[in-house]
Amino acid sequence: MDGGIIFGNKISDIVLVSLIAAQALKVIIALFTEKKLNFHRFLDTGSMPSSHTSSVVSLATAVAIKEGLDSTLFTISLVLAVVVMYDATGVRRAAGKQAAVLNKIVENIKKKEGHSLLEENLKELLGHTPMEVLGGAVLGIVVAILMS
Repeated sequence: MDGGIIFGNKISDIVLVSLIAAQALKVIIALFTEKKLNFHRFLDTGSMPSSHTSSVVSLATAVAIKEGLDSTLFTISLVLAVVVMYDATGVRRAAGKQAAVLNKIVENIKKKEGHSLLEENLKELLGHTPMEVLGGAVLGIVVAILMS
């Protein structure tokens, strides 16, 4: 696992490919679920698979392959991956649910009082379900193994 295209670092390449693959899969999955090509999904947060998870898991996997499971760098990468996955299914997912409730409250106020409190709705699709995080983790492992 020597030099790569990005900064001459193969691990950076692995992480970038994993991120792009996850975002591209969101477009492909949306094509089947929504029955239309939605390129906005490529830049969206949320949905299947988690690109944040895919990125950090590919990082941890690539570091494990290069440095070994007993290395300090792997431990740091693994802790980072766990924190990101926990955040995606916990804090960010809860924030998305709260945004959905707030959007309904704002909509009701607009109907009742005739004016809006917000120019546009709050973004609701922020976090991930555990299955979306698992999908990102599997993708990250596969990309790291294939590219190593």
